[in-house]
Amino acid sequence: MHRSARRLYSLLAAALLATGTSAVLHAHFKLIEPASWLVEDNRGDPQKLAPCGSLPTAAANQPPVALSNVVGKAVGGSKLHLKVQETIYHPGHYRVALAVNSREELPADPMTIERTTERGPRSVWAAIQSPPQIPVLADGLFQHYTAPAPGTPAPALVFETDVTLPNINCTKCTLQILQFMADHAYNQPGGYSYHHCADLQITADPSKPIDKNWPAPK
Repeated sequence: MHRSARRLYSLLAAALLATGTSAVLHAHFKLIEPASWLVEDNRGDPQKLAPCGSLPTAAANQPPVALSNVVGKAVGGSKLHLKVQETIYHPGHYRVALAVNSREELPADPMTIERTTERGPRSVWAAIQSPPQIPVLADGLFQHYTAPAPGTPAPALVFETDVTLPNINCTKCTLQILQFMADHAYNQPGGYSYHHCADLQITADPSKPIDKNWPAPK
């Protein structure tokens, strides 16, 4: 993790301990680009369950979900635009990962340092891969630790950037966008992170060599 980010997390935790204040318990974000594999509501739900926010079919303990059935198209070795809207603010950062053949290839939620409180554990900071390691494409994105002023319009909480895709072929890759939340109570089933995914068909750029560091499509 970047030293500056770790210091900010430490200062945040110290301030909250000193003042006895508690941050918002539930953050939410909505995946705008690329299109989500699920139909999300205005807050971005469902998003708690790893790795992609929900199961493809309703389980006994979760409401039915609607699949978007959208498979975006992208060119390998090029940049993909990423856009999210934080519908309920919470300090933290984002991570982007890519699975070629199975969502089991997606990494576990980031290792998190916790502190003990009277109400149970709370997150302090999470490890950031620098540089990112396959299958992570980008980590530590959109680091933010200051709540917007009251009355700030929701569009002000939109974050966007470009991430570079590997030059590979896959008919249905999974792009995962994860939000880590600092100073957050542990919740089931999401832990300290919320999750969204997008299905992508990636076609390799024939003018560039295939990236053999990534799993071959099956």
